[in-house]
Amino acid sequence: MNPYADIADDFYINMNLNTEMALPAARETILGFFERVQKTYPSLRNFHTRETGDFVLEEDKDSGHQRWLSLESRRVCSGHINPPEIELARQQHELVLELVPYMLSVSPLDCEALDYTMGFDFMYRGNHDSLVASALGLPPAFDGLSGQQGAIQLSYTPTMTIALEESCRRQARLMIETRTSAYQVRRNEYPEEQISVYFTVRQYGSLSSTESYVETFRALGATCDELMERYVIEQVLRPLQQAIRSQ
Repeated sequence: MNPYADIADDFYINMNLNTEMALPAARETILGFFERVQKTYPSLRNFHTRETGDFVLEEDKDSGHQRWLSLESRRVCSGHINPPEIELARQQHELVLELVPYMLSVSPLDCEALDYTMGFDFMYRGNHDSLVASALGLPPAFDGLSGQQGAIQLSYTPTMTIALEESCRRQARLMIETRTSAYQVRRNEYPEEQISVYFTVRQYGSLSSTESYVETFRALGATCDELMERYVIEQVLRPLQQAIRSQ
């Protein structure tokens, strides 16, 4: 089961592989790669090219559970929105990482960064920044400024990145994205929009000759799971959920 289904309106697990060199651009290579992934996931049948030149293969968006895959000039991305089980998303990403060395010629030496990302969207009609400040609190140094008479929160998007080892090659980043504008605050009119929380564990740099993309991705996932359980769920996600429900 998905242990995060009752926390946010939408939940997703993404994998991003950033490369040092440009990915192959030949038509046969790109289509062959997508077709191979489609053999495992036949519901990935919507193929299109963005204006930026990126290639995207995705499922229909009306099921509530959507897989997608994209190729950019120097990045391979794989995502699963609202997976019924966490392992289903991981299996998809691992398949992609198994294929890229052989079908896209992406050597472990070519790794600029590999990301394991968990994302959470909370629908909320109101001042996002004010809600985040109320739910998570402000640093003491900000209290005075925020407490000025007539002050209204316009931008409060906490972000923190930490190194997980001395080399700083493995890092974790927590980021909150709000979508309230000054125009909405001025008019006191707020559409229902998403407050997003992203938690990423990233490995920088080339992999060693004894490491594979899949093994590294699994290690990132294990670290992400541990940090989510120890900190992020109870200190970030639950307070946001409770603050929204109390409005």
